Amino acid sequence: MSSTWDWQIFLRDRGDGITYLQWLMSAWGWTATVGVLAFVVAMIIGSLMGILRTTPSRLLAAIGNIWTELFRNIPLLVQIFLWYHVMPALFPAFQKLPGVILVIFALGFFTSARISEQVKAGIEALPKGQRYAGLAMGFSLPQTYRFILLPMAFRIVIPPLTSEAMNVIKNSSVAFTVSVAELAFFFQQAGEETSKPVMIFTVATLLYILTTFVVNRLMLVVEKKAQIPGMLMGGK
Repeated sequence: MSSTWDWQIFLRDRGDGITYLQWLMSAWGWTATVGVLAFVVAMIIGSLMGILRTTPSRLLAAIGNIWTELFRNIPLLVQIFLWYHVMPALFPAFQKLPGVILVIFALGFFTSARISEQVKAGIEALPKGQRYAGLAMGFSLPQTYRFILLPMAFRIVIPPLTSEAMNVIKNSSVAFTVSVAELAFFFQQAGEETSKPVMIFTVATLLYILTTFVVNRLMLVVEKKAQIPGMLMGGK
C-alpha cells in the first residue's frame, strides 16, 4: 500500500524539467479553461436558440429547433472528432486553430442544445400575459424579451443551468481523445509513466470533484443574487 501511495512521485521530474505536480496543475487549469469557455459559448448560443424557439416567427423557431435537435442528437465524442478532424479538412482556415479551441466549440455547441431547451422552458413557464403586457406598453418584441421575459425566465432556469455548468466540467474530459492536456489526459499518461495509476486516478478524481463543487457554489451565489426578495416566500 505504501508503494501505491508514494506522494513523492509528484515531485519527480518527468525528464523535461517539469514535475508531475506542475503537470497536474497545468492539466487542472486546462480543464477549468475548457469548461468555462465552453459554458460561455453554450450560454450565448443556447440562450439565443431558446429565444428563437419561442418567437412567433416560424422561420426563427425552425432555426432554433433545427440547431437544438442537431446538436443534442449527435454524441459528444463524435462532435469532438468532427470538429477536430473533419472541419479542418472541409475548411482550411480551421487548420490554424489550436485543438483546444476546436474542443471548446464542440463542447459549447453540444451544451448549447441543452441550454436551449432550458431557456425555452423558462420562457414558456411565464404567463402569456407578460408578453402581451409588454407589447401593449409599446415595447417591441426584442425589448419585451430583454426587459420583461428574459429576466424572469433566467431566474427560473438557474438551477438546471447549475447542473449544465457542472456537466461541462465533467464532459471536458473527452478532450483527452484529441490530446488536449487536461486532467483526463494527465491521469492516463501519468498513470502509465509512474506505474501508480490508482494514486494518479484518485488525485485527478478529487480535483474533478473539487472543481464541480466550486462551480456549484458559485452558481448558488448567482441564484441568491438573482432572487427577487420575497418571491419564494409567498410574497412575505
